[in-house]
Amino acid sequence: MKINVEIDCTPHEARAAMGLPDLTPLHDRYVSMMLETMQGGVPPEMIETMMKSWAPMGEAGMAFWRQMFEAGTKSGG
Repeated sequence: MKINVEIDCTPHEARAAMGLPDLTPLHDRYVSMMLETMQGGVPPEMIETMMKSWAPMGEAGMAFWRQMFEAGTKSGG
């Protein structure tokens, strides 16, 4: 026997149903800080340093994304 259950809800409703916290204010603050930094004429090196400290897994996370972008550009994508 095979049973399929289809649930139609927004991501917010799904998080609330599973009891996960609403991180919208945190996300909004993170995005606003990034926009303020980008619009403030900050040198790229400072942005990279900031991203390393904010990104999950720090330097390892940045290295992972750098490899992904390099692989994408090399493959012509």
